[in-house]
Amino acid sequence: MTRTHRQLFLDHVAQTSPAPLLLEVERAQGVYLYGPAGEEYIDLIAGISVSSLGHCHPAVVSAVQKQAETFMHLMVYGEFVHSPQVKLAEALTAQLPETLNSVYLVNSGAEAAEGALKLAKRYTGKPDVVHFANSYHGSTQGALSVIGSEYFKNAYRPLIPGSKMLQYNDTSELHEINHRTACVIVEPIQAESGVTVPSLDFLQQLRERCTAVGALLILDEIQTGFGRTGSLFAFQQLGIVPDVLLCAKGMGGGMPIGAFIASRELMRVFEHGPVLGHITTFGGHPVSCAASLATLQVLLAENYIAEVAAKEELFRELLVHPAIKSFHSKGLLIALEFDSFDTNKKIIDTCIEHGVVTDWFLFAPHCLRIAPPLIITEEEIRKACAVVLAAIELSKR
Repeated sequence: MTRTHRQLFLDHVAQTSPAPLLLEVERAQGVYLYGPAGEEYIDLIAGISVSSLGHCHPAVVSAVQKQAETFMHLMVYGEFVHSPQVKLAEALTAQLPETLNSVYLVNSGAEAAEGALKLAKRYTGKPDVVHFANSYHGSTQGALSVIGSEYFKNAYRPLIPGSKMLQYNDTSELHEINHRTACVIVEPIQAESGVTVPSLDFLQQLRERCTAVGALLILDEIQTGFGRTGSLFAFQQLGIVPDVLLCAKGMGGGMPIGAFIASRELMRVFEHGPVLGHITTFGGHPVSCAASLATLQVLLAENYIAEVAAKEELFRELLVHPAIKSFHSKGLLIALEFDSFDTNKKIIDTCIEHGVVTDWFLFAPHCLRIAPPLIITEEEIRKACAVVLAAIELSKR
């Protein structure tokens, strides 16, 4: 007897929860996912802030196809001159402050965090790393050491030493950043806590404190970058410039890619003591770089980033209900707070049953996640919000 894809998935694909969603997707286009029987879903999470241009954007697909026909993997990172890497690095740095002029391309956000932590320790010669409660930077050993959740950490100890956790958006603890601190890693907006937007004063004082003690400021824009908050990067609205910038997720138009970006002065420490101080076999893969460049070019040429604020406001206007305890947002990164995870899960499941895909947050399971493709239209927003409101009503029965 032929086993279904779901049965094969459960039998042979590693599981990370006892009850996977098992939503089977046959194809995706724009803001829609389609099931094997023709089911249609509006995608309100974009692969967790990944598909900023929606699924299978023509420019991205064309770039992938063209590059795949030209060449794919050639040689370990840094040895050959790959035109897709060079063009992407040039285009990225053209949008950034002069001090962010050297791009190290990797495969994911977690890898970007790992590389940046190594860079900070190597450059400063200092042992300690500061991070914040409810932060998320990835699940690899180093990145896990600087996330702000003991629940997710405890099963994997011992983690890397010298990591100190402070409270986010609390300037009273910034004195803990001292002359032993190699770096501070922070999100400009915390996503997994349910979209926590800090005060400008907190981020500006954090920048000043890092400068004063010689610690590098690593800004994790893995989820907030590439237009999600209404500018290409969130820090461009905040009056600060990081020493190291992390990006991934929306960077690749659906292809796997990440980067940590710093100055040439900082990045050169990887050239010696030891040579090849940080290497990656697939980082900066030509096909992913081509997809990323196409994504960036579309974002810069079209009005999608400029439209983010108006779309955020439309979600805020439409999603009003007594069951929604609060609405947290920065651009098209939105959290709806409910009274419990059980309530939220019922609403999420009902949304999916009625054609809208949404999710919850790692550190705020009582909050519903909305992070749609930036290309979502007003009509699609209205349609999706109607389903969410109906699901809230149905969940009370």
